[in-house]
Amino acid sequence: MSGAGGTAAAQLLIRAGGDIPVDTPRVPAREAARHELSKPMYHENDPNFLQRALDHLWKWLGDLLSSASGAALGGPAGLVVLVLITLALATALWWRLGTPQRGPGATNALFESGPRSAAEHRTAAETHATAGRWNQAVQERMRAIVRSLEERALLDPRPGRTADEAAAEAGRPLPAHATRLRAAARQFDDVTYGGRTADQHAYRTVLALDLELESTKPQLTGTLPGAAG
Repeated sequence: MSGAGGTAAAQLLIRAGGDIPVDTPRVPAREAARHELSKPMYHENDPNFLQRALDHLWKWLGDLLSSASGAALGGPAGLVVLVLITLALATALWWRLGTPQRGPGATNALFESGPRSAAEHRTAAETHATAGRWNQAVQERMRAIVRSLEERALLDPRPGRTADEAAAEAGRPLPAHATRLRAAARQFDDVTYGGRTADQHAYRTVLALDLELESTKPQLTGTLPGAAG
């Protein structure tokens, strides 16, 4: 078969195959694939937003570590990189674990250990204050106030009582000091459970309340025995 005849025969065979195209254009094929892969069935096991964010964070930390390994030890660049790594790790842990919480068995009880006298709590408070440990000084001074009121029978001794409960109960026989008692209880809660830091002024405020209560007479309600004629 001559060359011209072979070409004509090839063209006839192509036409006999119908209108099916030999190949698919690139753009429509790419769009069809993108549309197919966008269906939810292909993304059921994809990581959520938080996991993706953490993945990006760890990748960034890995890049920082790589940079730190190439920086000269003791140089300014190495120091900056190490500080950034430390901050990033702390942020990642906080984000992952959340703010530390007290265990399920923890309570807001005012007294944590066995019974101690008001004098013992006052001694402990002064020891902490002398050392500049104002949080512990405030705690011990508030405990001294409540224990002193229990020793004077103005409060019934009750295990598990909170600082707020003690202040509310003590405010009834000592109405002139009710507001300051509540403020001292809030100060105790802030430094014990709220993560706040006390200072010398905060301790002096609770100390002044303790000293003043020692010389304050309670307001008794009802009729005293033998008062009726």
